[in-house]
Amino acid sequence: MGDAVKFKRVLLKISGEMLGGSAGYGLEVDTLDYIAQEVKAVHELGAEVAIVVGGGNFVRGSAFSESGGINRTVADHMGMMGTIMNGLALQSAIEKAGIPTRVQSALDISAVAEPFIRRRAIRHMEKRRVVVFAGGTGNPYFTTDTASVLRALEIDADALLKATKVDGVYNKDPRKHADAVKYDNLTFTDAIDQKLAVMDQTAFTMCREHGMPVVVLDLLRPGGMARAVKGEPEGTLVQGG
Repeated sequence: MGDAVKFKRVLLKISGEMLGGSAGYGLEVDTLDYIAQEVKAVHELGAEVAIVVGGGNFVRGSAFSESGGINRTVADHMGMMGTIMNGLALQSAIEKAGIPTRVQSALDISAVAEPFIRRRAIRHMEKRRVVVFAGGTGNPYFTTDTASVLRALEIDADALLKATKVDGVYNKDPRKHADAVKYDNLTFTDAIDQKLAVMDQTAFTMCREHGMPVVVLDLLRPGGMARAVKGEPEGTLVQGG
């Protein structure tokens, strides 16, 4: 491990929409390659890296259910399968960048991904492999935000990096309000009380209860993840009561 690394094992949460690039849907090769290089930079610092990826670039279960009249459980399972496609795409891009990668799925799909087994996932990371967790929690009604916190706790991660298109947490949407104020540091209680929509409330509550620090950062700012892992100021650090 490099001495400069503050967080030695991190879990990166990436939304499915991020993989869709400017369109926000489907998969964009340039974006996948860019993310792979950002992950490589963290890996080369000596940190162990796991990733939870969403599936909103294919299907967002809750919205699809509401708009299409499809049963919510069915729609959520469709969304989980979207995360598996994204997981395979990330695996391919990261391995093209020269980093061994494994995909573990909460859904049984053994032809293309390993089942999620906690001890195996940790062993992969100890062997300097990136692990991509797909399939969410494997259960409907839970977001991939919640899945990311669950997996971060299970693998004993030192921090969760929440990758967004905004450079941190603001008191209101900076894309709509020019006077929005960014927080450099924030407690989970403040985030919950102010209903700051960066992660869902269940995920925030789990982080608070189990002391899992969250760094909210702009994935599209080159080097952001590496700076966060080194403990340098980047985005917004959410921690404490």
